[in-house]
Amino acid sequence: MTLTPEMLFSAANTAVLPAWLLLLVAPQWAVTRRLVRSGLWPLLLAALYAALLIGHYLGAHATEGSFSTLSGVAALFQDPWALTAGWVHYLCFDLCVGIWEVQDAEQRQLPWYVRVPCLLLTFLVGPIGFLLYAVLRRALPTALPAAQPS
Repeated sequence: MTLTPEMLFSAANTAVLPAWLLLLVAPQWAVTRRLVRSGLWPLLLAALYAALLIGHYLGAHATEGSFSTLSGVAALFQDPWALTAGWVHYLCFDLCVGIWEVQDAEQRQLPWYVRVPCLLLTFLVGPIGFLLYAVLRRALPTALPAAQPS
């Protein structure tokens, strides 16, 4: 069986689901802390991203596209391997944002029901979930002590 971009796309999508479920339903669990909140899960996605990107630049499509113009990015993403790398990039960074949201919400002692919609939106539509969390963390009272002026 030959490895295809579609197979890696599906595998990455499937592999990230348990991490999000752990953040949603068991953020304090030792397994969640060890595998997800430690950054291990996103690091595995980052390694896959690096392999895909390096593979692209060592492959036949290495000279196609660039990150400096919109048309260059469009040309880059014509290669399914580069497109898969781009998707893994989103999966990795969205998960990092979700981890930060959980940790920040815990520090601020924000209730679980505030975190859940933010995490779901961060998983589904990354920046919108991040935006919602940023608004809620400002709008809701926090248990953090006030910063002392220096």
